Amino acid sequence: MQIRAAMRLLCIFAHPDDESFLTAGTMARARARGDAVVLICATRGGAGRRGEPPQCDRGDLPAVRERELRAAAGILDVTDVVLYDYPDGALASAPVDEMRGRLVAEIRRVRPDVVITFDPNGTNGHADHVAISRFATDAVQAAADDRWFPETGPAHATPRLLWTPPIVPWKHEAARSLTDAPAGVDILVDIRPWAHAKARALRAHRTQHVQIDRFFFGPESDVVMATEAFRQAWGPALPVRPATDLFTGLVAGIEA
Repeated sequence: MQIRAAMRLLCIFAHPDDESFLTAGTMARARARGDAVVLICATRGGAGRRGEPPQCDRGDLPAVRERELRAAAGILDVTDVVLYDYPDGALASAPVDEMRGRLVAEIRRVRPDVVITFDPNGTNGHADHVAISRFATDAVQAAADDRWFPETGPAHATPRLLWTPPIVPWKHEAARSLTDAPAGVDILVDIRPWAHAKARALRAHRTQHVQIDRFFFGPESDVVMATEAFRQAWGPALPVRPATDLFTGLVAGIEA
């Protein structure tokens, strides 16, 4: 009997709740299989909503959202959370060299097989999403070049880089089938066994309940909570599209 090797997943996002919107089921699935999962969040979400009625004062929101993020991660069994404190709403102004150095150091520490971040359009056009996509994509390339930041460790071979797909998470009705999916969906993960964990992680972001309730807990919740989709940016080619596992083709024993 062939034993599946443990793999390493690194998710790089802009705000607390991005991880629960986009990858909660996938992260919980990976952890259940014994894979390492690391989450990097670039801001503490201080420019976000506070809930209706407000759950806290505006000045307390970053601390509250940090607690929400860590609670959601804990629900998903993700204990390695790296939180930066760049300004929410102005992430694009973060110093390029500094951000590159921090992310390269994390990539070399984690040595991921797969990295997930936003696509170049930020999924919904949010400027912070676009910015973290640019920073993450740049860092994945730089981490593979030992001329960059040699003090942070040896270069790490370029992992499979995945982007969020053109379909926003709450419109996955376009990708109901696990064997057929529209262009831009290269990996479609069945998260139904972890839908309850995703729901709990989403609800941990109490200050963001208005949009979370609207997007994830409406009439189509059974569809929205069934799959998470990703687009391959680069890295080892997928043998089939859509694949059903992030690590397809990277290790023996992973199904397509």
